[in-house]
Amino acid sequence: MIAVERRLGRATRAATDRPAGAIGPGSAGLAVTRYYRFAAPPEAMQLESGARLGPITLAYETYGELAPDGGNAILALHALSGDAHAAGWSVDPDAPSAVDGVGADEKGISARGGLGWWDGMIGPGKAFDTTRYFVICSNVIGSCRGSTGPASRDPSTGRPYGSAFPLVTVADMVVAQRELLRHLGIERLLAVAGGSLGGNQALQWAAAFPEMVLGCIPIATCARLSAQGIAFNEIGRQAIMADPHWRGGDYYDGPAPEQGLAIARMVGHVTYLSQTSMEAKFGRRLRGKVGYSYDYSAEFEVESYLRHQGHSFVGRFDANSYLVISRAIDYFDLGAQLGGGSLERAFRGVPASFLVMSFSSDWLYPPHQSREIVAALEGNGVDVHYRNLRSSYGHDAFLLEEGRQTRLIRPFLRRLRERTRKRAFPSVAIGSPDVSS
Repeated sequence: MIAVERRLGRATRAATDRPAGAIGPGSAGLAVTRYYRFAAPPEAMQLESGARLGPITLAYETYGELAPDGGNAILALHALSGDAHAAGWSVDPDAPSAVDGVGADEKGISARGGLGWWDGMIGPGKAFDTTRYFVICSNVIGSCRGSTGPASRDPSTGRPYGSAFPLVTVADMVVAQRELLRHLGIERLLAVAGGSLGGNQALQWAAAFPEMVLGCIPIATCARLSAQGIAFNEIGRQAIMADPHWRGGDYYDGPAPEQGLAIARMVGHVTYLSQTSMEAKFGRRLRGKVGYSYDYSAEFEVESYLRHQGHSFVGRFDANSYLVISRAIDYFDLGAQLGGGSLERAFRGVPASFLVMSFSSDWLYPPHQSREIVAALEGNGVDVHYRNLRSSYGHDAFLLEEGRQTRLIRPFLRRLRERTRKRAFPSVAIGSPDVSS
C-alpha cells in the first residue's frame, strides 16, 4: 500500500508534464497495475505443448466497477507488444507507453508517460464506457511487461528462464486469463475484445469457454495466420537469433540482442502500415537533405522513422518474449485445434454474438480472413455482424480508427447488456457491413 501511495504521489507531481486535459472527464484516470500469482508447483499449469509452467504471475489492470449482477465485465486483449496497461495514465510517470509508431505520432504521445495502449477506446463515454462496464486487461504469459515470461526468474535455478522458457500458445494465454478471472470472482463476460493477437485470443475465448462469453469482438485478426504472416514473423526471429548477443536465449547476464530486436521491430512495423499511409507520411522525401550522400546513412525519411521505431522498441521489450509471442501467433489455428481442421466445427454450439471488424488496407490480416470467420459463424447460425471499414492506415487502423469502431461497439454492447438483464437473446442488429465513412 505504501508503495502504491508513493507511485500515486509521483504520478500526481508529474501530471503537469502530460498533455493539458489528459486526466479529465474522458480519461480512465490513474491506473495501477496489479499482479496475481498462481500455479505454484506442484500445481503448475500444463501447457498445450505438454510442458508445465509455474508459478505464474499475471499483470493486470481494471477500470470501472463490476455490477452487482456481474453482467458488465469485459476482457480487453492486447496484441504482440501490448501489456496490461490499456487505458488511463500509469501511476508511474516514467513508465514506457505501448503506444508507438503512427499511433503515437497521430496523438502526440511520447515514449514515456504511461498512456494506455487502447486509451481512446476505454474510459468514460468511450466505446468501452467505464461508467457502464468493468474492463479487465492482463498481460499475456510469455511477455515481459509484468507477466511471467523468459526474463522472469526460474524458481528452479534462481536465474532468468531464458532458453528454458517453454513455448506457449494462444490457448495457454487464455487458460491463464481464466485463472485470473476466477481470482477476481468473474464467472461470465459480457464481451471479449481485441485486435490482431488480441483478436486471436477473443476467438479462442468464445470457442473454448462458450459458457462464459456473451459477446465477442475480434478486430483485424484471423482464425489462422497466412504463410506470408508466418514468413514475416520468421524474418524477425532470425534477425534476433543472428545477433551475437542473443547467445541461444541466455543473455540476461550481459548485453541484450538489441540490434536483432530492433530489426525485427522494423520488419514488423512495415507490416502494420499500408502503402498509402507510408506514401502519405514519407514518400521519397530525404531527411534534411537536398541530394544523396552516397552512403548508408538514414537518408530517406522512412529509413529514419524505422530506425527510430526499432531503437525505441528495445527500451521496453525483451527479445525472447518477441520470439515466444510471435511463435504463438504462428501456431494459432482455431479450426485445427478445436474443429478437427474445420473452422465451422470449431464454432459449433457457440452461443455468443459476434461483431467482426476488418480494415480495407490491412494486408497483414486482410479482410478476406475476417470473412472466413464470419462464414464459419454463419454456418452455425451464430448471431454475427461484420463491418469492413475503409481506412488507409493498414493493420494499425484498429488502434487509430477509434471513432468509427466506437459507433459500432456501443450499440453492440448495449444490446448485450440488455440480454443479461432480460435473460433473453434478441438479435443484435447494427446495420450494413458496407462502411465507407
